[in-house]
Amino acid sequence: MSEVKITAATRTEFGKGAARRIRRDSKVPGVLYGHGSDPLHLTLPGHDLLMALRTPNVLISLDIDGKTKELAIPKSVQRDPIKGFLEHVDLLLVKRGEKVNVEIYVHTEGELAPGGYLLEHVLNALPVEAEATHIPESVTVSIEGLESGASILAKDITLPSGVTLDVDPDAVVLQVLSAQAEEPTEEAAEGEEAAEA
Repeated sequence: MSEVKITAATRTEFGKGAARRIRRDSKVPGVLYGHGSDPLHLTLPGHDLLMALRTPNVLISLDIDGKTKELAIPKSVQRDPIKGFLEHVDLLLVKRGEKVNVEIYVHTEGELAPGGYLLEHVLNALPVEAEATHIPESVTVSIEGLESGASILAKDITLPSGVTLDVDPDAVVLQVLSAQAEEPTEEAAEGEEAAEA
């Protein structure tokens, strides 16, 4: 997994006005918490943080005020619903070797059997427990040749070494459905009406 170094500064101003001032400077307000310690309020560089968050479950190596170094993973990210820029981030303090509970994306490869079947992602992300410094970005599942009624359960997914499920092993992750009957076209509907007349 990726480890990204980010320089952060502690902040003492709170509230909406302070947060707006921070964002005007192309920075993002955040909170670092965990391990029973008091929450630490931070200001983080907006661009660096945005680039880091492109990697799911990224491990962030924080250099705080040039004095303290901590490891963290993102737990909650708030974005502007219209413009998409970062508004706030919650970071969870982690230690090397420590196990954490996260969700990893489920990607598929291969083609369903011919017949117009639909693939439903019941779980888009799979809850797992992994070492904080070895969190996989995603898992890949083959759907090659699956037909209607087929499903892939959590226990069917091969996880990387050291990663365990944090969900019921019999939970359905993916399932194959029959395509819905297509709506009749306008021409077909007109033909039926003419036949009835």
